[in-house]
Amino acid sequence: MAASLTPTAAVPGTGLAQAIAGEPVKILLVDDQPGRLLTYRAILEPLGETLVEASSGMEALKRLMDEDFAVILLDVNMPGMDGFETASLIHQHPRFEKTPIIFVTAVNVSDMDRLQGYKLGAVDYVMVPVIPEILRSKVEVLAELHRKRRELQVLNESLAADNQALQAEKARELEALNESLLQANEALAARNEELQREVAERVRAEQLLRDADQRKDEFLATLAHELRNPLAPLQNALSVRRMSMGDAVDPLQDTMERQVALLIRLIDDLLDIARITQGKLTLRETDTTLQDVLAGAIEIARPLIEAGEHRFESRVPEESIALRADHARLSQVFANLLNNAAKYSDAGSRIELCATVEGDEICVSVSDTGVGLAPEQLDAVFEVFRQVDTTVERSRGGLGVGLTLVQKLAQMHAGRVEVYSEGLGRGSTFHVHLPRHRAGSVPGTDAASPAPLPAARAPGDGHPRRVLIVDDNRDAADTLAMMVRLLGHDVVQIYDPQAVETEVDRFAPNLLFLDVGMPGRSGYDIASSLRARPGGDALEIVAVTGWGQPEDRRRTQEAGFDDHLVKPPQFDAIKRICEGGMHHERKVSGA
Repeated sequence: MAASLTPTAAVPGTGLAQAIAGEPVKILLVDDQPGRLLTYRAILEPLGETLVEASSGMEALKRLMDEDFAVILLDVNMPGMDGFETASLIHQHPRFEKTPIIFVTAVNVSDMDRLQGYKLGAVDYVMVPVIPEILRSKVEVLAELHRKRRELQVLNESLAADNQALQAEKARELEALNESLLQANEALAARNEELQREVAERVRAEQLLRDADQRKDEFLATLAHELRNPLAPLQNALSVRRMSMGDAVDPLQDTMERQVALLIRLIDDLLDIARITQGKLTLRETDTTLQDVLAGAIEIARPLIEAGEHRFESRVPEESIALRADHARLSQVFANLLNNAAKYSDAGSRIELCATVEGDEICVSVSDTGVGLAPEQLDAVFEVFRQVDTTVERSRGGLGVGLTLVQKLAQMHAGRVEVYSEGLGRGSTFHVHLPRHRAGSVPGTDAASPAPLPAARAPGDGHPRRVLIVDDNRDAADTLAMMVRLLGHDVVQIYDPQAVETEVDRFAPNLLFLDVGMPGRSGYDIASSLRARPGGDALEIVAVTGWGQPEDRRRTQEAGFDDHLVKPPQFDAIKRICEGGMHHERKVSGA
């Protein structure tokens, strides 16, 4: 601290100065939140100073009219008159223009905000949450400086009136005080620089976390897409094997088909999570009914419910309830909840689905008597990859994305999801709230949906088709070719995208299954090239790809494809296309 201001015993006024030096100074605490005022008082009371509180800028001005204050601790964000405006009015008064102000703020302030505060007379900023030692040290320095100023004022008046010879002593005292102020300012500046470095480091760390999270989302999307490629030949091989079996029964075939279907669903969930977090998932909203959506969800969840021999009850209003929604995605919401209830309930447990209408809101509840949730799990259960079953055995399985999808998809439908549980072992209830769609309130068409694919032509005449399959993945191409051959068609498969035109001229196919993502040349380029050739409109071209969002389907349609299959392609879709498909005569329709 500053050097002692105590003069020699012969100087009049010394006793008064000493008395002033021992008196507590007044510190004004200004904040609209009583809790913070209580915090400031708890931090500063050990200093032994007089603490005066004000809950607004106007009250602070009134206090200043009646009393002098050594330091003002001023909240920046107050309703009505904020901290900056209050500081400006305080320093416009000559009596208070030098009163030091410490601004308190709960948000990171920019350099421009700091400059504005310093122009208004602020000596420092303190961030919330407040670090007690830092605030106490800052206020202690300013309070001591205030006492020194008052002590100097008394001594100077006494010295000027009684003894000119004491001017030298006063100068030395002032010099010591200035040195103390300089040291204090340097300490404050050093602390400010340290705080700025800490803020910069925090900003950098937050950016690194955001970058890592984005890379994680991109990785999930790429992983899900890449996993579809090896699944395509597996799905094709199982379909070929099923066709070759005839009426024979093979439990291993059923097991493999169930496990491949489970893999496909897990991959779809991963891809959906990645798309939602990246903002790439779009809804294809249509006019539907709650009954149709719930019927689809029950159908999806029925195998798992029946496998667990659960007692399932459904209570849905008989009156048709209109919805404006993506039927498939909303069915996925309720199917995930039903599957979750079946998975986390013991065999033979009760599962209940109940739908009610309250005004303009629909509420669908799914209740079970399963493992239940602890209070701390109620919010965390919706976090991606969060598992309720954290035991080593992981007997329940799953990736921990089902409930995340439920929440995100419900929010995309302007709804919300709530969960209730009385505790572990006492079951859970999930409530999905959705806005009710009244007839005529929303147009029937959806401008955001992709244009429909061309209308289907009549089924084929029974003659075998000439089918060309193009895929750089040999296993995928070969197994798809085997499947199409078993359907009775002539098939040629090639693996080089550069050889497509040559093979089209040689083989003259009327149906082409074309992989979209191939090295060296994409399926989009091939489709556009074939359509531009003479007679290209007569060739039916089907895209086979790992991407299946509306924008992906729109892009394949714009490139000249007649249909769009997502890997692994389903047997029924292959059969439908080979027997008649979605192709239309472009020349006749003028498309």
